[in-house]
Amino acid sequence: MSEIIKTDCASCVHSCGLNVHLEKGKIIKVEGMPEHPLSKGYLCPRGESIVEYVYSKDRLTHPLIKQNGTWKKITWEKALDIIADKLKRIKEEYGSHALALYCGSVGVENIELSAFAQRFRGAYGTPNFLSVESFCYHALITARLLTFGRYLMEEPEKAKSIILWAHNPDESYPTRTRRINDALNAGADIAVIDLRRTPFADKGLFIRPRPETDCALALALIHVIIGEELYDKTFVHNWTIGFAELKEHVKPLSPEWAEGITGVPASKIQLLARTYARAESACIVQGTCSFDQQENGMQTMRALSILQAITGNVNKPGSWVRVPFLRLSDLRVPVEEKPIGVEEYPLFHEVWGRKYPYGHALALPDAVLKGDPYPIKALMVTGGNPAVTFPDVQNMMQVLEKLDFTVVMDIFMTETAKMADIVLPANTFLEKAGIAFTYAIDQGVPYLMFRKKVIDFAECWPEWKFWTELGQRMGYDEYFPWKSAEEVVSHLLEPSGVTLEKLHENPSGIFYDQIVYGVDEGLLKTPSGKVELYSQTLKDYGYEPLPVHKEPRVSAKRFPELKNKYPLVLLVGNRTIEYTHSQFRNIQSLREKAPEPLAELHPDTAEKYDISDSQMINIETPKGSIFMRAKLNDSMGPDMVSIPKGWAEAKCNELTDYDIRDPIMGYPSVKNILCLIKPI
Repeated sequence: MSEIIKTDCASCVHSCGLNVHLEKGKIIKVEGMPEHPLSKGYLCPRGESIVEYVYSKDRLTHPLIKQNGTWKKITWEKALDIIADKLKRIKEEYGSHALALYCGSVGVENIELSAFAQRFRGAYGTPNFLSVESFCYHALITARLLTFGRYLMEEPEKAKSIILWAHNPDESYPTRTRRINDALNAGADIAVIDLRRTPFADKGLFIRPRPETDCALALALIHVIIGEELYDKTFVHNWTIGFAELKEHVKPLSPEWAEGITGVPASKIQLLARTYARAESACIVQGTCSFDQQENGMQTMRALSILQAITGNVNKPGSWVRVPFLRLSDLRVPVEEKPIGVEEYPLFHEVWGRKYPYGHALALPDAVLKGDPYPIKALMVTGGNPAVTFPDVQNMMQVLEKLDFTVVMDIFMTETAKMADIVLPANTFLEKAGIAFTYAIDQGVPYLMFRKKVIDFAECWPEWKFWTELGQRMGYDEYFPWKSAEEVVSHLLEPSGVTLEKLHENPSGIFYDQIVYGVDEGLLKTPSGKVELYSQTLKDYGYEPLPVHKEPRVSAKRFPELKNKYPLVLLVGNRTIEYTHSQFRNIQSLREKAPEPLAELHPDTAEKYDISDSQMINIETPKGSIFMRAKLNDSMGPDMVSIPKGWAEAKCNELTDYDIRDPIMGYPSVKNILCLIKPI
């Protein structure tokens, strides 16, 4: 007898609706859920491949221990005993801070994965919970927090003017593509600012700045808007501070000044500024990691926030809006000691007393390899693959080799798992219960579902069970009282006012809040209660209080002699819709669609270096070299090479420099690397 179970797809943060077809306890197919307000029946290639993913022959099915370089199956009980004993001995000898925990995902698609790792962190007593947000997304949140006092989200579907800035939703956020098209069909205009000509660029104004000069472009836009008095005078007067300082700051930063830096004609800058500022509602939609991973990323994202603010595009339909966040129980156990990395990057950790309880993951190599600020001896990884995803990955490989003890819990034998001492088999999202929520802004927000357990698979465990069993073995019973996933979900939901029973009654999910538009004294949570165009906080920490363009430390413009050896600009981290970061590459149907990593370059650049389409090339930077097949793409700018992330066969992070970072957030710069290419 067949049945359909409604749940969500957790192959990325978007949590699209999923109808799972079961027959005799086995998944036979999946389809998009038409009534889901965000995805509306759509599934990307990853979602379509879920059956193949769940039943992959590559799945980890038993706990494994490495003995003399060979993997041996062990029971969960044996694995837990070994881990507990080893962690107790490390704590006794080196202190609790000698353990670090790393999660590759802390997003809405897998709340329990992060929550329980953090709970164990506190019970054990280490401050060192680390995550992918040390080089992805948290900087974007902090930029908006410093400006508005809260994280405002884009609402492009109701906008009259949209700027897609270093963002290609067709490859990374397909549900947003529909939302933007809805706005365009309703008469909105669009501008695309990008290093490649993405599909939306054909629907409006296209601007291609020189790599890592976006801050200069944004400052010139502000110059035009203020100089021509196109700013929202009422909003600026009532709800901002620092406008006088901003006005004086941008006086010399004209479109002509920016043209000399960015290569964008001054006339285009003026046109964009006027179109954007005069629109009834306008929305800048920026790429998730595009500015995060630039040397001047924080200043650039501050400039984008200022553009939204001075035009009054704050918390009104089609702007950046306040989204009600899901209120969940906090499972974290407080640890007084500060985690690694926060001395170097204090605003990564705390803004106005709001503590972000993570350490900076890029401080891990120094702790392991140099004992700075103290030795870290053990690492536990869940849902992450730092052996592929960390910048300057050679450094990370040395870390994994030197650690005394490494445990990895994952669905497949990742590159990181191969270097571990113990590997534990994790559930996929269809094998465990949990919470799924997303932001369907066009129909009300947020949207909450109960993620149902659909099947059992081998001896795979959910993360909450692993951390609970380990915690109880180590004497932390008081912190891990739950006996089932349903108990966990009920506890997490308590502050939200939503019950598990209500979610059971509504299998396709529920709206549980709405956007309330408008600006009042409760909206802006900065110390001043206003939008802080001029950031006294940044100044107090020794940073520029207003955005400033800075030429990258290593660029052909700064060091012309380097252009002879490394004449091209390498853009690292290109996304393809078939894969999520380093995941899904072992799924045959996806490999057939995107079988290998491709280095994209303009045909003119290829001709200049005697490279033909599909030819293997060597890509070299001062940090290293890798091989990829060339793909000629006339949407690319000249003298640029764009490569994807996440491939173990061609690790893009062998080419990135661990030491070149944004000075405020410590994020690595990977979007403007000098390189050389050669045909093979």
